[in-house]
Amino acid sequence: MLDQIVLARLLTFITLGFHIIFATLGVGMPLFISLAELIGLRKKDPHYHLLARRWARGYVITVAIGVVTGTCIALQLVFIWPGFMQVAGKVIGLPLFLETFAFFFEAIFLGVYLYTWDRFKNPWLHWVLSIPIIIGSVGSAFFITTVNAFMNTPQGFTLAGGTITQIDPWLAMFNPATPSKVAHVLSSAFLTVSFVLAMLAAFHLYRSKRHVYYKKALHFTMVLGLIFSLANTFIGDLSGKFLAEYQPEKLAAGEWHFHTEERAKLIVGGILHPDTLQVEFALGVPFALSILAKGTPDATVIGLDQFPRDQWPPLYIHYFFDLMVGLGTYLLVISIVYVIVTLAQKRGKLMRLTKWNRPFLALIMAGGPFAVLAMECGWIYAEVGRQPWILRGYMRTSEAATQAAYLPEMLILFVLLYAFLGVLVVTVLIRLFRQTPPEMELEAKKIIL
Repeated sequence: MLDQIVLARLLTFITLGFHIIFATLGVGMPLFISLAELIGLRKKDPHYHLLARRWARGYVITVAIGVVTGTCIALQLVFIWPGFMQVAGKVIGLPLFLETFAFFFEAIFLGVYLYTWDRFKNPWLHWVLSIPIIIGSVGSAFFITTVNAFMNTPQGFTLAGGTITQIDPWLAMFNPATPSKVAHVLSSAFLTVSFVLAMLAAFHLYRSKRHVYYKKALHFTMVLGLIFSLANTFIGDLSGKFLAEYQPEKLAAGEWHFHTEERAKLIVGGILHPDTLQVEFALGVPFALSILAKGTPDATVIGLDQFPRDQWPPLYIHYFFDLMVGLGTYLLVISIVYVIVTLAQKRGKLMRLTKWNRPFLALIMAGGPFAVLAMECGWIYAEVGRQPWILRGYMRTSEAATQAAYLPEMLILFVLLYAFLGVLVVTVLIRLFRQTPPEMELEAKKIIL
C-alpha cells in the first residue's frame, strides 16, 4: 500500500508530466506560427503561409487538451495540497489570477486569428493578430512560472504561527528564482517546439516525399532549433549559477557533490552506493562544476555536507540532470551539423552527402522525442530537487498533502483520463492532417481551416 504522501506526489507528478507537454507546445507554437506567416507575407511564399495555417490547426487541438489538464492541476492544488494553499494561497493568488487573464487574452485573439484567414484586404492585419497570441502565451508561462519560482525562493511575506502576514505579492512574484526559471522555461519551450516540428518535416522527407513544402519546413525549424539550442545552453549555465547561490543543495545532489571543496569536478553518469556515498564508473570532468557554479575553475562549491541529511534532495535526480544535459547537447550538435551541411551545400562543397539522406533525417526525427524527454527530465530535476520542501525553508511536502482517503481512486481515474486524452489527441491530429496533405492544398490553391 502506497503512503499517502507518495500517492499525492505521484498523482501530481502524472498530471504535471502530462500537462507540461501541451503547455510547452502552447507556449512555443504561437511564435512559430507568427514567424512562418511573416516570412510568407514578406516573400510572398505560399509554402510558409501554408505552414502557418496547418500549424495553427494543430495548435488549437493541443490548446484544448492543455485546458483540460490545466484545470486538473488547479483542482489538485486545492484538494491534494490544502496545507500549501492555506499558507501560500494568499501570496500566489496574484500570479495565478494573472495567468488566467493571460490565457483568456490569448484565447480571445486565437479565435479571431483562426476565423479571419483571407478576411482582410490587407493580409498584414491578420498577421498582427498573432502578436497578442504570443503575448498571451508567453505571459501565461511567465506568471505560472513565478509561482514555481516562489516555491523555490519564497519571499514577500512573514510567516508566524503558521499564518502568513505582511504580504507583498509583487515581491513574491519577482523573487530571485524568477529570472532564470522564466528564461529557461521559455527557451526550452521554443526549443522543444522547433524539434517537434522538425521531426514531422523530417518524417515526410524520410518517406521520400520531396515536396519543397517539407524542405522549407525542415529548414525553418532547424535554423530556429539552433538559435534556441544556443539560447538554452546559455540560460542553463545561468541556472547553474543561480542554484549555486540560492539552492546549493539541489546542485550538489544533482552532481553527487558531497563535500565542499575548491576546483570541484563535474560527475557524469556513474553508480552511487547510498550507504557509503561512493561513486563508481563515473566520468569526472575536472573544474567543470566550479565553472558551472561560479564561473571560475578555482571556485569553492558547497557540498551536501553543509546540510542535515533529512534536508537532502533525492540523490537519483543526478540521472535526470545528466539526461537533460545529454539530450540538450544532442539537440545542439544536430542543429549545428544541419546548418554546416546547409552552408556547405550552398557553396558546392558537398557532393554525395545531402541534407535529405535517410540516416541524417532519422537523427533529426529522434530530436523530437528527445526534446520532449529533455524537457520532462528538466522539470523532474527542478521539482524533485526541491524536496523535502514544497515551500523551501518554510513548509515540507509532508505537511502540505491532504489526509483524505480518496487518493487511490483519484489516481486511477486521472491515469485513465490522461490515457484517453493522449490517444484522442494523436488520433485527431493524424486524421486532421492525413485528410488534407499540403500537396493537395497547394495544388487546389485553397486552404480550409
